[in-house]
Amino acid sequence: MADYYEIDFLGVETDKSGDAIPLRYELSGQTFIHVVDGGFPAEGERVVAHINEYYGKPRTIDHVICTHPDADHAGGLRAVLETFKVGTLWMNRPWIYADELLPRFAKFTNVDNLRRRLREVYPNLVALEEIALRLGINIQPAFQGTPIGVFVVMTPTRARFLDLIVESERTPESIDEVNQDPLTAFADAFAKTVKTAVAYLRSAWGEEVFPPGDTSAENAMSIVQYAKLCGDTLLLTADTGRYGLLDVVNYARHVGLILPGLSRVQVPHHGSRHNVSTETLDLILGPRHATQQELGSDTPYAVVSSAKADEAHPRRSVVRAFMHRGYRVFPTEGSSIHVKSSGAPARNWGKAIAMTYPEEQEDAR
Repeated sequence: MADYYEIDFLGVETDKSGDAIPLRYELSGQTFIHVVDGGFPAEGERVVAHINEYYGKPRTIDHVICTHPDADHAGGLRAVLETFKVGTLWMNRPWIYADELLPRFAKFTNVDNLRRRLREVYPNLVALEEIALRLGINIQPAFQGTPIGVFVVMTPTRARFLDLIVESERTPESIDEVNQDPLTAFADAFAKTVKTAVAYLRSAWGEEVFPPGDTSAENAMSIVQYAKLCGDTLLLTADTGRYGLLDVVNYARHVGLILPGLSRVQVPHHGSRHNVSTETLDLILGPRHATQQELGSDTPYAVVSSAKADEAHPRRSVVRAFMHRGYRVFPTEGSSIHVKSSGAPARNWGKAIAMTYPEEQEDAR
């Protein structure tokens, strides 16, 4: 059989969406299976069932990747680890860097106490670690440049990951926060509590409106992976933000990725507005087309893991932005999306339906 790949974006149907992405590829007669995130804990058995049904009931999963600590990505991986023999579990664990981080936290002088606290605030990662240690599964960190099968990690860098642990709202106060002006600290805290109703603006083709500010520290920790398979360039973004996408751009030349231009790309964080911007999308996907293009089957496309029950995702402004650059956008929305190359095993699935261009988008609030 010729080389092929297939990536399944499973529909995670909750009111907050989630990522569960098993994938398989064959190179020179060898088959490899990865699982990138597993949705919420309840999704785990569904991921296992999918792999057994469509990937030939394998005994082994070569690589399991937990992109970041959130439950909608990490939870379902517990069942995967418990069911299959796993070659390597890739995840970045904050507490193993407690010695290095200790001077950056104001209220900790004992490394064991800081390590314990970091484990408390990232229970989803702790659960995976405990299973892996019990079953003898190899655990490895995944920072920029790390190869995972045919994929390579584009972000985060190790230094950026450590910064994000310190910046996170989940972790204890950092030295910088303790020294912050009290009025500024109050204003920042108040701003985070204000929730503004979304207003929609009718907008002409090409107009893009994104709010200021990047995504959360935990989302920004996301392991982003790139691969070139069967002539296609693939980017799995998880929940990374604007800074992470800039990391992808800056590191691209080191792995032979010519940007802009990706064949298949995952829309970050279920289509959230705080994860992309006009500037980052120009660098990753290319500039906006002057007029709306006819998008055929040979055009590049993006997949967004967004539940039908999640009314907040994907944001219209994000869908518009991808379409401005010539990408068709396919949401999971209660179903699963099968991305494949020619030569992939036949599957009796219905054809995915691309989104139509939204004439309105959210305002900048």
